[in-house]
Amino acid sequence: MRRATRAEGAGETGLAQLIELHAVNAAGDLLITVALASTVFFAVPTHEARGRVALYLAVTMAPFVLLAPVVGPLLDRVPHGRRAAVAGSMLARAVLALTMAGAVAGGGAALYPAALGVLVASKAYGVVRSAVVPRLLPPRVPLVRANSRVTLAGLLTTGAAAPVGAGLHLIGPAWPLYGACAVFAGGTALSFALPHTVDSAKGEARARLAAGDGAARAGAGRRRARPGLRTVGPPVLHGLRANAALRALSGFLTFFLAFLLREHPLDGLGAAVSLGLVAVAAGAGNALGTAVGAWLRARGPEPIIAAVLGLALAATAVAALGYAVLAAAVVTAVAAAAGLCQALGKLALDALIQRDVPETVRTSAFARSETVLQLAWVAGGALGIALPLIGALGLAVAACLVGAGAAVSLRGLLGAARRGGRPAPRVV
Repeated sequence: MRRATRAEGAGETGLAQLIELHAVNAAGDLLITVALASTVFFAVPTHEARGRVALYLAVTMAPFVLLAPVVGPLLDRVPHGRRAAVAGSMLARAVLALTMAGAVAGGGAALYPAALGVLVASKAYGVVRSAVVPRLLPPRVPLVRANSRVTLAGLLTTGAAAPVGAGLHLIGPAWPLYGACAVFAGGTALSFALPHTVDSAKGEARARLAAGDGAARAGAGRRRARPGLRTVGPPVLHGLRANAALRALSGFLTFFLAFLLREHPLDGLGAAVSLGLVAVAAGAGNALGTAVGAWLRARGPEPIIAAVLGLALAATAVAALGYAVLAAAVVTAVAAAAGLCQALGKLALDALIQRDVPETVRTSAFARSETVLQLAWVAGGALGIALPLIGALGLAVAACLVGAGAAVSLRGLLGAARRGGRPAPRVV
């Protein structure tokens, strides 16, 4: 494993340490997910589970909408302490896992504030991780490929941790959380193994989703523009809109298919087996998308995002039309396609931000893009909970979600791809 993570110069630049740390992070998040799913979803009948999941989304995501915009500016203030920020996110989740262990058995209200804290800490880690990849990039390794290697390590560790989480759950509902606490405690120590280059703060500033103006100070004699995502040109915004549609599709399918298959399992299979089959298909698609990202090498991010958006639209449209005939094949195929498209699209978006957004505002740009994508996932998930459990109808709605994303972003992505991308302008 060490030989694989340190290949192509990753051991010399420090990318290998980030890959290993991300694997630990993925294992801890998986153990918390196992504990939450067994309490919020599987432990009660479908109608009650829909209410619990809706409550979970409302209680955790409503405050997240208010807290998420704060994450970026806070991280902007400590760019010289990114290793400490990563360690803090790990330590916070270790403590919160212990807090959740006391409430998970009964599914009490105390579970939700702790889950909110875990979510915010996890997103803070993801923002910092994405921002430091360019600092650790080995020579001749493009950004999409580097992001793919980091993500693939997380996926492989998630697959390895899943049976461990299931085994711990057999001992008791709190045991996966005890395991998560131990994993995140180890991640806290590993955070300081990252090289000191990730703590460099030279020339960094804050970014906004919209371009800023602001009056010049006395004696300046002219107006100055504050850098933001719009100041780096249309490709980043088009890529963000496309990925928001893909993330909304993921959230929608996660909840809609979960409840649909509990009530209407696939032909000849039980509810648990049906859910497991779809989860495996989605995970396989995610892993395949990550592997394809590593193989693409120097391909531009714009055509990648455009291609996966078109693939997702075609897959959902065909699934909606063919659900009545081949439900099992359709559901597994659309889950796999959604996983592939989301993984590859996110890798390309990260590369696009890392390429076009100036380093002075890159951390803040990642914070804002992650916030947009998380809210898109929640919006899709809420729609999936609210819809009636009719397979063809749900997949048609999924196709509409992707179609809306294609309508607002596909033309711009294809235009940017024909121009060969757009370099970041000079920040005034």
